[in-house]
Amino acid sequence: MSLTKSRAVHLITRPEGMPTAENFSIVESDLPEPNDGEVLVQNLYMSVDPYMRGRMREGKSYAEPYKLGVPMYGGAIGKVVESKDDSLAVGDIVTNQRAWSDNFVAAANTVVKLVPYDMDKLSSYLGTLGMPGLTAYVGLLKLTEPQAGETVFVSAASGAVGATVCQIAKIKGCRVVGSVGSDEKANWLTQQCGVDAVINYKTCGDLAAALAEAAPEGIDIYFENVGGDHLQAAIDCFNAHGRIAACGMIQTYNDASPAPGPNNLMQIVGKKLRIQGFIVSDHFDMMPQFRTDMTQWIQQGKLQTRETVVEGLDNAVEAFLGLFSGKNFGKMIVKLS
Repeated sequence: MSLTKSRAVHLITRPEGMPTAENFSIVESDLPEPNDGEVLVQNLYMSVDPYMRGRMREGKSYAEPYKLGVPMYGGAIGKVVESKDDSLAVGDIVTNQRAWSDNFVAAANTVVKLVPYDMDKLSSYLGTLGMPGLTAYVGLLKLTEPQAGETVFVSAASGAVGATVCQIAKIKGCRVVGSVGSDEKANWLTQQCGVDAVINYKTCGDLAAALAEAAPEGIDIYFENVGGDHLQAAIDCFNAHGRIAACGMIQTYNDASPAPGPNNLMQIVGKKLRIQGFIVSDHFDMMPQFRTDMTQWIQQGKLQTRETVVEGLDNAVEAFLGLFSGKNFGKMIVKLS
């Protein structure tokens, strides 16, 4: 098969506040023939993730910002269409960081061959078995060390990271309380994932009061995905020696200026709380054990997955923007081919 063109999404202006479609453009370009040591890859699925919003800012952060006028990047799953490297053959499935492009030519050592447990579930390697799943695994098991009988509170609990956190916590014998933005998501978590209690933060009124009711004996661990009022409610409800794994704070990602923080931070001292922020890329050494454990739990029926699949590169920006209004149910995936 010969592919001669590539279509890619470029960031053309930096967003102020919530991004809009006008910040992006789809650009078509000619693809070169692969040279020795290179491969031509056709992407099948790409990931859109909340962290990408931070890369659209010009300021210093833990990750290099996207440059204007060139293809953006992120996690993707593709297949090798043409190979000029002995390590990869035509038809091999590869993970890569060339999301936002449908086809590309690259050095073979910049993509990673994948042997999936199920060819019909390739997209799971961008979600439950990919970066979001590893984020959940590391944040919960390594950073908070849950013990059977403890209570874990998870914000954005039906998302790609949150749903995995909830289910691993249940596997480890914890009581789990989640927060979501719809009754449909709440029902899935309780009925399919075994979560003990779920709060619809959009309809509950006072979130701190709702959490206190859902966790009358307090919480021991909070997996932080949202920030703002969720963090404030968690601090109010913590038992002594509680632990927070700070993964992200999506509530603030599109703020044009910093929002005021919780007003109860002094409780961190009295309750002897531990807060650990983390970036999953610092923990890639855990990937082999993570994939072994997660695949086993999935095959045993202990871990359910959910995806929202959007078709086509033309709709990738819309899929990304939907993350900030809760349009995703589970992992947001863009199917390219």
